[in-house]
Amino acid sequence: MSDQGNNNQNISRNPFAALFSSLADAKQFASGQKQQQQPAPPSDDSGDSQSDSENSVSDSIDDNDDSVAEISRSFRSRQELCEQLNINHMIQRIFLITLDNSDPSLKSGNGIPPRCVYLEEMAADLDGQDWLDMDNIEQALFNRLLLLEPGNQLIYMTSCSVANLSADRDAGEKRAVPYLYACYQRAKEEVTKVPEKLLSYAVRCKNLTVSNTRTVLLTPEIYVSQNVYEELLDLLLEAVSGAQLEEVLEFVEEVIAALLADQEVRTFGEVMVPVLDIFVGRVKDLDLCQLLLYSYLDILLYFTRQKDIAKVLVEHIQPKDPNNGLQYQKTLLGAVLNMSCLLKTPGVVENHGFFLNPSRSSPQEMKVQESNIHQFMGQYHDKLHQILKNLLQQSGDTRHLLLTWLGGCLQANAGRAKIWANQMPEIFIQTYASDALFLNLSAALLKLCQPFCRPRSPKLLTFNPTYCALKELSEEERRNRNVHARGLDKETCLIPAPPQQPVEFAQSYSLLTENLILTQLALHLGFHRLHDQMVKMNQSLHRLQVTWRDAQHGGGAAAEQLREQFERLMTVYLSTKAAATQPGMLQCCLNLQASTAALLVQLSLGNQGPEHMQLSFPLPPLQHSLLCYVPEFFAENMGDFFIFLRRFADEILESSAESLEQVLNFITVFMGNVERMKNPHLRAKLAEVLEAVMPHLEPVAAGVAPPNMFQRQRVFCSYRHAPHLAEALITVFVDIEFTGDPHQFEQKFNYRRPMYPILKYMWGKDSYRESIKHLADYASENLEAMNPPLFLRFLNLLMNDAIFLLDEAIQESSLQMFGQLGRFHNIMSNETIGTLAFLTSEIKSLFVHPFLAERIISMLNYFLQHLVGPKMGALKVKDFSEFDFKPQQLVSDICTIYLNLGDEENFCATVPKDGRSYSPTLFSQTVRVLKKINTPGDMIVSFSLLADKIKSLADQQQQEEETYSDAPDHFLDPIMSTLMLDPVLLPSSHVTVDRSTIARHLLSDQTDPFNRSPLTMDQIRPNAELKQEILLWLAERKQERLQMGPSG
Repeated sequence: MSDQGNNNQNISRNPFAALFSSLADAKQFASGQKQQQQPAPPSDDSGDSQSDSENSVSDSIDDNDDSVAEISRSFRSRQELCEQLNINHMIQRIFLITLDNSDPSLKSGNGIPPRCVYLEEMAADLDGQDWLDMDNIEQALFNRLLLLEPGNQLIYMTSCSVANLSADRDAGEKRAVPYLYACYQRAKEEVTKVPEKLLSYAVRCKNLTVSNTRTVLLTPEIYVSQNVYEELLDLLLEAVSGAQLEEVLEFVEEVIAALLADQEVRTFGEVMVPVLDIFVGRVKDLDLCQLLLYSYLDILLYFTRQKDIAKVLVEHIQPKDPNNGLQYQKTLLGAVLNMSCLLKTPGVVENHGFFLNPSRSSPQEMKVQESNIHQFMGQYHDKLHQILKNLLQQSGDTRHLLLTWLGGCLQANAGRAKIWANQMPEIFIQTYASDALFLNLSAALLKLCQPFCRPRSPKLLTFNPTYCALKELSEEERRNRNVHARGLDKETCLIPAPPQQPVEFAQSYSLLTENLILTQLALHLGFHRLHDQMVKMNQSLHRLQVTWRDAQHGGGAAAEQLREQFERLMTVYLSTKAAATQPGMLQCCLNLQASTAALLVQLSLGNQGPEHMQLSFPLPPLQHSLLCYVPEFFAENMGDFFIFLRRFADEILESSAESLEQVLNFITVFMGNVERMKNPHLRAKLAEVLEAVMPHLEPVAAGVAPPNMFQRQRVFCSYRHAPHLAEALITVFVDIEFTGDPHQFEQKFNYRRPMYPILKYMWGKDSYRESIKHLADYASENLEAMNPPLFLRFLNLLMNDAIFLLDEAIQESSLQMFGQLGRFHNIMSNETIGTLAFLTSEIKSLFVHPFLAERIISMLNYFLQHLVGPKMGALKVKDFSEFDFKPQQLVSDICTIYLNLGDEENFCATVPKDGRSYSPTLFSQTVRVLKKINTPGDMIVSFSLLADKIKSLADQQQQEEETYSDAPDHFLDPIMSTLMLDPVLLPSSHVTVDRSTIARHLLSDQTDPFNRSPLTMDQIRPNAELKQEILLWLAERKQERLQMGPSG
C-alpha cells in the first residue's frame, strides 16, 4: 500500500476523525496543520459524504500518524474542534465566502455551498488560517463587500464541476444590498436548521447581515461603482412584483431599526431621502397604464405604512417655495398624483398613448379603450386613497405635515379658478400644478370622504363651517386646531355674515370638517376647469366637423389640414372625457354632492342637533345661521357636477334615486330664497342643475335607444315638495331680471334658457301644474297689493322676453344676420311663445285683465303681422331650420294663445284696440297660412270664427272711438294717450294716469315714471273727481250719438 493509502487508513481509524463531517475534511485539516513542514500529498479519494455534520466517519486512527498528532495538538477537545468546523461551514453557506482555496476534491459536498468567493488577501493576512469563525467573520464580510468584481474570485467548493449558473450568480452578486438580503435569508434558514449549540452563531450571522446593510446605507461612498439606495429600491421593487414581499419587508424593518439606533454618521432621514429622490425620478415618467407604476405604488404604500419612513416622506414632500403651485407637482406626492390619460403637455398630441387617429377607429374600439383606461384609473385611485389614508393614520406630526402639504397645494394653486388661467395656457402650465394632479387628488380625497357620504349620516352634522372664517394662524395653532386649508376667509359665502354677529370658533376641528372642505376646494380648482374645457372642445369639434365636411367637396390641402385639426382635437377631447368620467370617481362624487346638499339643507333649517330634521315649509326664520360661513364654491361644485353628468355621464344620474331627492330638496330651499343664497347668479345656476337632474325626453336619432328615465321620473313626479319647487323656479325667473350686473340684460336670457323646458315638464304633471295655477289664482286676487304678486311679475317678464326675442329674431332673419346669437334668439323666442301657449290653456283671468291684456294682444298681433302679413316676405333666410327659426310653429303657438283666451269677452274686445298691428285682413291672412302649414281643421275653423267675432267688435269700437275722438287732453292717459277709464293719482309727482297703465309699469319698475321716486300700487289714490267727470262726458257723448242716429 502506498503512503497515501496508509495515511488515509490511519486518519480514518483515528477517533478524532469523527469530529469532521467527512474523511476529506479531516485530511484537509491535517494537511493544513503540516503545510509549513511538508505539502499534503494529492488524494483522489474524497470519502463518502454524510448528511449530519456531527456523524462519525471512522472507527480508529493510528496515534503515531503525523496528521493525527497535529489535529490533537491544535484542539483541546473533541467538542471544540467539531464546533469550529461546523461554524466554518455555516458561515460559508450563509455568506458564500471562504478562506480555503485547497483542492475541492479534498472537500466533501456535505454542508458546503457549491461556489464561494475566495478572500485571497484576508487568507494571506491570517497567515495560514483557512477557516472562518466568529472572530473574523466581520472582517471577512467587510472585505467581501468591498470587492468590485467578486465574480472574478469564485472558486469551486466541491469536486462537482457541472456548470451551476444559479450558484455563480448568488456567490458572485456584486450589489451590496441584494447580497446582504440573500445572506439574511440564508441565515434565517440556518437558524431553523442548526443544532441548539450553533443557534446563537446563526443568529449572530443574521444580525451581521442587518448591521452591515446599515453600514452600507450609512457610508455609501465606500462602495464605489454602486448606488446602494437604488439597490434598496430595486430590492423592494422585485419583492412587490414577486412572492417574497413579506421576507423583504422583514429584512427592511430590521435594517430600519438598526439605522434608527445609530444616527451618528447619518440620520435616518438622510438615508431615506436619496431613496425617495430616486423613486420620484423613476415614477414621474411612467404612464397610467404601465404595470410598473403599480409596483412602485405598492412600494409607496409600504413607505406610508412604516411610521418612520412615513415621517421622512411627509417632511420630504414639503416644497421649497410653498407659494409656488407648480412646485407641489415636482414633489414625490405630486409626481405620484400626476398620472392620467390627459396630455402631459397641453396641445402636444405627439407621443400621446391614447385615442390616436380617432376618425379611423370605430365607436366600439374607442369604448373599449376608454373602459381599459377606467379600469386602470380605478386601481390607481384605490392606491392613492390608501396612501393618503395610511399617512393620516400615522402620528400627529405625520398627519399634520400631510395636511399642510394638501392645504398649501390648494392655496398655491388657487389661481387655477381664475378666468385668465383658462385663456393663457402657456403661463398656466408654468405656474400651476396640472389638471391630472387635481383630478387624481380630488378622486383620492373623495374616497376619504365616503364613510360619511350618506345623505342621512349623523356624522355629517358634525361639520363646522366656521373653519372657513379662520384667518391667519400660526403653524402651532394650525396643528393643534386641525386647520390646514388657507385663504378661505377671503371666499364669498352663501350669505353675508351679520356685522355684529360674533363667530364661535371651535377649539379644534374634526377630520371630517377638514376632509370635506379640502375635497370641495380640490374639486373647485380641478373638476370645474376640466368640465369647462370639455364643453369648449365639444363646441369646437362641432364647428370643425361642419367646416371639414364643407371643405371635402372642394378637396385639396385645406380639407386635409382641417381633418388633421379635427383628429388632434378629438384625441384631446376623448382623453379628457376618459379621465373625467371614471365611473367609480363619479359615483364617489355623486355621494359627496348629495350629502353636501343634505348638509346645507340642514344648515338652512338651523339644525345644530345630532339627528337630521325633516324638511317642511314654510321654512323657519334664519337666526345666527352657519350659512354665512359656507363658501359659495360648495354650491357651485354641486351644480357644476350635476350639469356635467347630464352632458357626459347621464347614466350615473339614473342609478341614484336617493341622491336626486336630496338635490331637489337643496334646489327647492335655495333657488328661490335670497335669504339663504344671496348671489342671484348662483341661484339662477340652480335652475340649470334642476334641468340636468329632471327627466329629459328629447328625440333621439333613429336606431339609438332612448336613455332610461324611470328613476328620475319617479323621483320628480313623487316629490313631496313639488308646489314649493315650482314656486322657487318662478321666483328665480323673476329675481334675475335685476342682478345688479352691468350685463344683466344679456345674462338673463342665458339664465332663463333651462327654465322653459322645466316649466313645460312641470305643466305636464298634475302636482306641479296645480301649484302653478294656485300662484296664478293668488295673483288674480291680489293684483293691487303693495308688492305685485309673484306670478303677475313672472307673466310680465315672460312677455317682455317674448317681445324682445321674437322681434330680434325677425329683424335678424330680415337682415340675414343669423349666427350663434341669432340662433339663440330663435330658440328662446320659440320657448317663450310656447310657454305662453300652454299657460293660457288653463290660466285665463290674468291674461285678460286690463293690466296684461293690451300688452299680450299687441305682442301677438305684431308678430302675426311679420309672420303671416305683408311683411312676411322680408324673411329672407333660405334654411330656417339651420338656425332654429320655426315660423310655422310660432304661428301655430300664437293662434293657440288666441284660441285659449278667445272665450273671454274682455280679451276679444281688446284685440281691435291695438292700432299698431291689428287689421281684419291680418286674421284672414293667418287663416290662409294655417291652411298652408297643414294645421288641423278644427283649429282653422275655430280661429276663423274668432276672427269674425273680433271683426264685429272692431267695427263697434270704431264707431265709439269716433264718438270719443275729441276728448279733452286731461281725460287722456299721459303715457298711452288713450282715454282713461280708471284715473289714479300718483302721490309724489301728482300726475294722473290710468290704473292699468301704472300697474303695468310697476310690474317692471317700482318707481314713479315722472320723477323716479319709489312707488307701489298701494300708494296710488283714485282720482274720483276726474273719473266722475269722464263718466259724465262719456254719457253725454253716448246720448248725443243716439240722438243723431245711425247716420250721424
